[in-house]
Amino acid sequence: MSKQLTLEIAQKFLQDGTGDLDTFTSIDAAAAQALAQHKGDLYLGGLTSLSEAAAQALAQHKGRDLGLGLTSLSEGTAHALAQHKGGNLCLDGLTSLSEAAAQALAQHKRSLFLKRGLSLGGLTSLSDAAAQALAKHKGGCLYLSGLTSLSEAAAQALAQHEGDLWLWELTSLSEAAAQALAQHKGDLYLGKVESKVARYRA
Repeated sequence: MSKQLTLEIAQKFLQDGTGDLDTFTSIDAAAAQALAQHKGDLYLGGLTSLSEAAAQALAQHKGRDLGLGLTSLSEGTAHALAQHKGGNLCLDGLTSLSEAAAQALAQHKRSLFLKRGLSLGGLTSLSDAAAQALAKHKGGCLYLSGLTSLSEAAAQALAQHEGDLWLWELTSLSEAAAQALAQHKGDLYLGKVESKVARYRA
């Protein structure tokens, strides 16, 4: 059942911190604009839809983390969220990501007092084209901790990422993909396949 986060609810949250914002499935632009003034972390884990106008408003949030529970993302909404002014942009609910949306999210680059990160931990698969797009992300950490496998082409692309790379849940990796990832110049967090990649690290 849909449940909209309105300006009145947002204002009450800002005044006294009450209300579970994770229970709302949508948010209007006025409420998003108000919540963007929140100086702490902001999590809207229940969101299933987000208009471009609301995304543009939320992008003005300057707190450390902005977490949204969206399972899909249009190119326009991705462009808007990529302008996020705060720290980490957490979109761990995404189960798929188009190349166009990946290209838009890769523009997320401003840094705050912590390394700025882009978290897409809900993705269980990633196309080679989307990997090439995300590799251009220059904002610090790139979290793709939901992936369990990675093609050689995707590994070659992600190896070009300029920042820390989290692929914690990888369970299988070809020798060619391992060699490709070993060329990554930042820190790699690989979990079970770490020893395979380590053999090729300089």
